Amino acid sequence: MFKVLLLNDDYTPMDFVVVVLQKFFALGREKATQIMLKVHREGIGVCGVYPRDVAATKVEQVKSYSKQHQHPLQCVMEEM
Repeated sequence: MFKVLLLNDDYTPMDFVVVVLQKFFALGREKATQIMLKVHREGIGVCGVYPRDVAATKVEQVKSYSKQHQHPLQCVMEEM
């Protein structure tokens, strides 16, 4: 299993991060906001835990969506 992680940067708006968490990780606004604040304060936050292929797909979806919206938000996966 792999953790999908968001990494903090100084440019991506907090609201955009919340939208990404809701759109790609099926989180409610409250939970998405909690994770966004963790990313903001601690530099990294766990979006979810998935099998390798699902995690890789989610990482690519987030990167692509962020790039389309001209934000440098980074998403990575890490084996548990």
